[in-house]
Amino acid sequence: MPSSSLMRLKSLGMDAHHEFVAYLHRDSHICRSEGFESQARIRLTLGVKSIIATLNVVHSGLLTLDEIGLSISAEEALDAQAGDRIEATQAPPLDSLSQLRSKIYGHALDQTALDAIIRDITGGHYSNVHVAAFLTAMANDRTTLHETADLTRSMVQAGDRLRWPAPIVADKHCVGGLPGNRTTPIVVAIAAAAGLIIPKTSSRAITSPAGTADVMDVMTTVTLNLPTMREVVEKEGACLAWGGALTLSPADDLLIRVARTLEIDSNVQLVASVLSKKIAAGATHVVIDMPVGPTAKIRSKEDADRLQTLMEHVAFENGLNLRILRTDGTQPVGFGIGPALEARDVLSVLRCEKTAPQDLRQRALNLAAVLLEFCGQRPNGQALAEATVILESGRALKKFHSICEAQGGFKEPPAAPIRHAVKAHQKGWIESIDNRRLSRIAKLAGAPISKTAGVDIHVRIGDRVEPGMDVLTIHAEAPGELTYALDYLTSHPVCLYSHHQPGG
Repeated sequence: MPSSSLMRLKSLGMDAHHEFVAYLHRDSHICRSEGFESQARIRLTLGVKSIIATLNVVHSGLLTLDEIGLSISAEEALDAQAGDRIEATQAPPLDSLSQLRSKIYGHALDQTALDAIIRDITGGHYSNVHVAAFLTAMANDRTTLHETADLTRSMVQAGDRLRWPAPIVADKHCVGGLPGNRTTPIVVAIAAAAGLIIPKTSSRAITSPAGTADVMDVMTTVTLNLPTMREVVEKEGACLAWGGALTLSPADDLLIRVARTLEIDSNVQLVASVLSKKIAAGATHVVIDMPVGPTAKIRSKEDADRLQTLMEHVAFENGLNLRILRTDGTQPVGFGIGPALEARDVLSVLRCEKTAPQDLRQRALNLAAVLLEFCGQRPNGQALAEATVILESGRALKKFHSICEAQGGFKEPPAAPIRHAVKAHQKGWIESIDNRRLSRIAKLAGAPISKTAGVDIHVRIGDRVEPGMDVLTIHAEAPGELTYALDYLTSHPVCLYSHHQPGG
């Protein structure tokens, strides 16, 4: 190892959004001798560990000529401490980049090319810029049905794959885009109480104020490794874990991080992401909740038809049994939007409280019934009654608590220190509710990073309101975030009022 390639680590505490980034002084001997320039890809080695990082060149005195700085994620990947001597060399060329460029220019990719790209993404060889280019090149109409099926297969093969000692393994997923539609924890509890095996892995929010993993994180531990996940499922028949902590379709989590920054969620990536996780987790039968509405993610019947065709094709090509249930996406579900607020609603339904949101309760029961029927657990026509008995008898709540305890213990959702009621300024009927604006307000209030932040909505389409009535309550952890949300609400109203009762 040439001594000239060794640099002393100075810990800078730089958060680069999970990307591996290295920092060198522009006049360091490494930059001069190796010809390194900003944004170059370099290999960093410490002992037996090695990563590929993006170089940022420092022009100030932040670093001396023999020092190197790393992003927090790069330090963690190398298990590096301040003062360690790190070797920096040229990164090897990536052959898969030629395949990526081919796709950018409109050519289809075969299984071999997709395997190479996904393998390099999983190995950390792609920068965020490369990943963003891949996501963009593969978005929607740029990618064929066959390519999407191959992409899903590549993502499964890049990680671990679970097998369960049962002929039927259930799962449930919502395509998203509907605030507060947190049916998954309820469905999982009912299905597991009915005797199904349902190893549920979920993502954190991508473009929404909360994902199922964010909601469960306020009630229990969701960061499980594979052995722990298997132990929980073997004991309770189910889990509610964060997929990002597992090695099931690991490329998906890397793609999601960049997709979140880009604020894109294309059908191709959605289908490959969802189905690769289900297949890798060992599912054989999956029910998909597809809300359709003018301000949901899926806005029209035509959009729903395209997504359903893509999902069904990819599922068939990968040997997965799939049932898609189109649901009402015209307005939010439940009262709360944001991790802790949605957790509160979930518990309210499981506890059969009189004040529980009935729309969330009924949607969860309907989905659970479809899952029980699809998996052959109950005959057609009897599943809804069985799901209702499981919920109302307390068996679903008991199972939910048992799952939480197995994952590390149960805790009640916390509450935000700041709450601000938004009141109606006119009388009339609620004609429509904008799901996207409502989600935006919850995010501006701090969700999902601030677990207790978000929005409670107190009205539904068709409700009559009078001036002074509470329409929304914004929850925040900091005054500045509340101000951001209120400023946006001023110019982007969530509810459209009518002087006449809708449908009247």
